[in-house]
Amino acid sequence: MKLLKQILIILAISFIGELLKYLLPLPVPASIYGMVILFIGLLTGIIPLASVKDAGKFLIEIMPVMFIPAGVGLMSSWGTLKPVLLPVSIITVAALITVMAATGRVSQFVIRRQKRKENQGR
Repeated sequence: MKLLKQILIILAISFIGELLKYLLPLPVPASIYGMVILFIGLLTGIIPLASVKDAGKFLIEIMPVMFIPAGVGLMSSWGTLKPVLLPVSIITVAALITVMAATGRVSQFVIRRQKRKENQGR
């Protein structure tokens, strides 16, 4: 029952995100609205972490299974995708490298900043 309650909380927040997508004329996906609402709720304490933690862990554990239908859909659309495979592959690799580089730079910046704070505190 605990897991069901937590999943229902997440679904309710997702539904609110869907409503916002319908009501607001912004080009923002409903899932983003839902994640922002959940994030703000967790930050402010309106939604206690304990009320969604187990469901979140469960959803992360089953995430690979959720990609199976998408993979099957890609395989069944092979004829449509074949002409654009090379450009999409190049864009995907370039985006992956860019994200990895940006993540590495930001991580290095944060680590250096924390070390400076620790050294100043001594």
